Amino acid sequence: MSLIRHFINGREVADAQRTGPVFNPATGEQQHEVAFASVGEVEQAIAAASAALPGWRATGLIKRADVFFKLRHLLVERQGELAAILTSEHGKVLSDAAGEISRGIENVEFAAGLVHLLKGEHSEQVARGVDVHSLKQPVGVVGAITPFNFPVMVPLWMVASAIACGNTVVLKPSEKDPSAAIFLAKLFQEAGLPDGVLNVVHGDKVAVDAILDSPDVRAVSFVGSTPIAKSIYERASANGKRVQALGGAKNHMVVMPDADLEGAADAAVSAAYGSAGERCMAVSVLVAVGEVADDLVEAVRSRMGALVIGDGTDAASEMGPLITREHRDKVASYVTGASAEGATVVVDGTIQRFDGDGFFVGVSLLDRVKPGMKVYDDEIFGPVLSVVRVESYEEAVALINANRFANGTAIFTRDGGTARQFEFDIEVGMVGVNVPIPVPIGAYSFGGWKNSLFGDSHIYGPESVHFYTRSKVVTTRWPNPSESQVNLGFPSNH
Repeated sequence: MSLIRHFINGREVADAQRTGPVFNPATGEQQHEVAFASVGEVEQAIAAASAALPGWRATGLIKRADVFFKLRHLLVERQGELAAILTSEHGKVLSDAAGEISRGIENVEFAAGLVHLLKGEHSEQVARGVDVHSLKQPVGVVGAITPFNFPVMVPLWMVASAIACGNTVVLKPSEKDPSAAIFLAKLFQEAGLPDGVLNVVHGDKVAVDAILDSPDVRAVSFVGSTPIAKSIYERASANGKRVQALGGAKNHMVVMPDADLEGAADAAVSAAYGSAGERCMAVSVLVAVGEVADDLVEAVRSRMGALVIGDGTDAASEMGPLITREHRDKVASYVTGASAEGATVVVDGTIQRFDGDGFFVGVSLLDRVKPGMKVYDDEIFGPVLSVVRVESYEEAVALINANRFANGTAIFTRDGGTARQFEFDIEVGMVGVNVPIPVPIGAYSFGGWKNSLFGDSHIYGPESVHFYTRSKVVTTRWPNPSESQVNLGFPSNH
């Protein structure tokens, strides 16, 4: 069984004193072992990043940009190979894997514009003979801690921006699907990135804590669940680091009575069950306003039976397995307990049976869900869609604004006035109008509000440039020629 090693200072290393299993979720079989880093190995990676920092910071911006142009070419050229790695360890279908890579490439393209992104400002003659200009300079060594559900996209969201800004990086990917991070590191190396600028360490809390506690790591980026995001933020910020920690979500999709019902139902099915619901922007609550509820529930239910669930390598599959057996069982427990809480189980995906030992579960639809039920309050992170019935637009907005999560939301309506009012009223970081999963394009930034974000900076896009750089303001005054002559003892008319 092959061992997945760390990537430190341009080469794969591991003493492998501790390891963890890496499964193929579609078969339930262990296919690799992954080395778990000791504190010493994390410190080795941080030392490599620290040593590489002066040279990378001094590298000309055009040469930095060239790395990203080459990296984009390599990602496009080898997209199929990388997608296969994603599917084998995460389980998502190949089309989802390819889509994830494409969204990651968007941030590589954004980072390639670093010559423009890193421009400062200049003010001439703020006082007689005095000018002021500002600079954007790297923060130093950056720690990046990424989740299992997007093992290519989220690392590229962090790593590309951080490196473009002149920083060096220690990346700690999820130990559940770690191979993609090593593949990315090697592509960066092939694109011309100097050794030590990007290092990858695998592992568990030991590796994470070593990053959070190191005095040489100046900033930490994290994506994961809300409890862990809060813990990461508190520990890292207490150690004087910049922190952006993106947490969980409970994304609501409002369907107004005037909405295109067929389009809304199609959107709800794809947004709730795509990638088996294992994404922080998945729609998990369908808010049916007024008389649309019965027809909307039926329209969603009628589409669910046509979904093909199977091995992600099968081109016919539209949804793959969940990441682990334990997570599959936890997701199923929400559905089996829903009726006792007062919800109506319209479709019970837990009763669907699959051949083999893969971590599969069917898709579920729950109606008449209310706040206070576990299926509503918790982030399930699986293919479970809850329907909450409300009587008015105002009740829908109040429901969403009262939720502790505020990552993404959407409204489906034909009325431009309603859509504009929703944009104004809603207290959520990312909003879609007739778009169920409003993930911003690479030129904007991604992030929620409330318990979906700890820290003040969203990820990728313009806010990432702010997060991964420090501003320096320089005030200058040069004597004019006549002053120089007088000060040097020359006649003023010389």
